[in-house]
Amino acid sequence: MDRFKQIETFVAVAAKGSLSAAATLEGVAPAVIGRRIDALEYRLGVKLLVRTTRRVTLTFEGSAFLEDCQRILNEMHNAEAAVSAGGVKASGHLRLSAPAGFGRRHVAPLLPVFIESHPDVSVTLDLSDRLVDLVNEGFDCAIRLGELPDSSLVSLRLGDNRRVCVAAPGYLARCGRPESLDALTRHNCLAFGSTANQQRGWTFAQDGKVVTIRVSGTMECTDGAVLHDWCLGGYGLAWRSWWEVGDDIRAGRLVTVLDEFAAPPIGIHAVFAQRCHLPLRVRLFIDHLKHHYGSSAYWQDDQPPGAQADASA
Repeated sequence: MDRFKQIETFVAVAAKGSLSAAATLEGVAPAVIGRRIDALEYRLGVKLLVRTTRRVTLTFEGSAFLEDCQRILNEMHNAEAAVSAGGVKASGHLRLSAPAGFGRRHVAPLLPVFIESHPDVSVTLDLSDRLVDLVNEGFDCAIRLGELPDSSLVSLRLGDNRRVCVAAPGYLARCGRPESLDALTRHNCLAFGSTANQQRGWTFAQDGKVVTIRVSGTMECTDGAVLHDWCLGGYGLAWRSWWEVGDDIRAGRLVTVLDEFAAPPIGIHAVFAQRCHLPLRVRLFIDHLKHHYGSSAYWQDDQPPGAQADASA
């Protein structure tokens, strides 16, 4: 039995609240609907629906599965609409949120190309480092970096964000190059401070485990751009994202250190509210970002950090 048809049937039954209503919608006998649900539950090994003579209700597993199924069906609908001849055109207003620094460099420059391809879409881009409330503030989509808190929002990974430890060549000439994580205690580390006096640690990989190092130095700041400028000025080590310092590394203005301890990359995500029908303009914009962020050519990141550091030394 076609798996996709089983999923369509499950979503229809959940929406209508009964097998007979779903059967009427499709023009088949209720027994056909029942067999599809039975086959789906047997294949998954879980009970999705509790059926009585009057109605059906979702189990806990069924509720969780329903959200994924709705998203899959919606994505299929949007994909077909985007490529079909004379398909639905994206239109309407798109409200986006992104972190300020990342948004300036890697969201705003991609918007004009998107609008040229979809002239019936208009865009408002909000650049802020606060976590906006997508639903209550009326945003269609937010771009977020790193681990995402548990929520009712849906996320889609667009690409990887790698963090590197960097310094200006002049600083390394004066203070030496750290060769171990313990050596960080002997260096001036330009750290991201917080209003609660709880500094964010620098994350590395050591002995197969991810470790977080609390660093110290003479200057902290809650603005990453300031830390970047201080590092370029030769005032200390900084732990920054590749999207921010990649150009400086390639130009020799900064050098990566401790590359053998680099932690696994974190994600660049698109986050949006759970909806049965995600607007086509949102779906196409997310695909637009994923096409760029998923390409190493976009980041010009063809060499490993160690090779770039050696070339700059």
